[in-house]
Amino acid sequence: MEKSGIVQETALFSNALNEEMTIMTYLPKTFSPLYKYTLLIAQDGQDYFRLGRISRQAEELMELSEIDNVIIVGIPYKNREERWEKYHPEGSQFSQYKRFLAHELVPFLDKEYPTYQVGQGRALIGDSLAATMGLMAGLEYPNIFGKVIMQSPLVDKHVLKAVTDFKGEPNLSIYHQIGTQEKNVPTTKGGKEDFTEPNKELQKLLEKRGFSYTFEEFEGDHTWTYWQPLLKKTLQAML
Repeated sequence: MEKSGIVQETALFSNALNEEMTIMTYLPKTFSPLYKYTLLIAQDGQDYFRLGRISRQAEELMELSEIDNVIIVGIPYKNREERWEKYHPEGSQFSQYKRFLAHELVPFLDKEYPTYQVGQGRALIGDSLAATMGLMAGLEYPNIFGKVIMQSPLVDKHVLKAVTDFKGEPNLSIYHQIGTQEKNVPTTKGGKEDFTEPNKELQKLLEKRGFSYTFEEFEGDHTWTYWQPLLKKTLQAML
């Protein structure tokens, strides 16, 4: 029987959030403590494992030596309201969640697994609000997170201001995707928002700042129907 990768579920208490967080960690089937691994940290973690099939796609790419060895870490959310509070720039736990990622989760992972322990050895990935969180965490902690993958992020005044006000060296590598049909997206707080045009504005800002930056516009809307098939080439480009 062919060996397959495994998902380990761990509880990690966060002092920043004052709660126990669930950490889902995918170790590839060839995992060995003798190798070094890039970390790919996914907000909306359970969605990336279940709907994005990210572990299967990464495994196939590793078998073909098309990406580096990678450990995938997923942080699931409990419900839509909690997700908004942690991921949205106006959420009550937004700052605390960024601190959790940078100062609690990363040291835990570096201690538990054979990682590179440098910014370029860590990538954040997310969809929608989870993508927003990834960019904002990367901008705040560019020495900790060297790569950001955004699939259809929510872009508001806080996101645009964070990019405009960024003072560090443009060492972040960013992969940014948005759909042409994301003009009427239902939101957690009710109502609908245009995601396409604000993302075009973000594109202009990121290009101007000089980051290592890839922008991809796809024909589709704000769903996993489109994000999932785009993952493989995104991982190839960033890992």
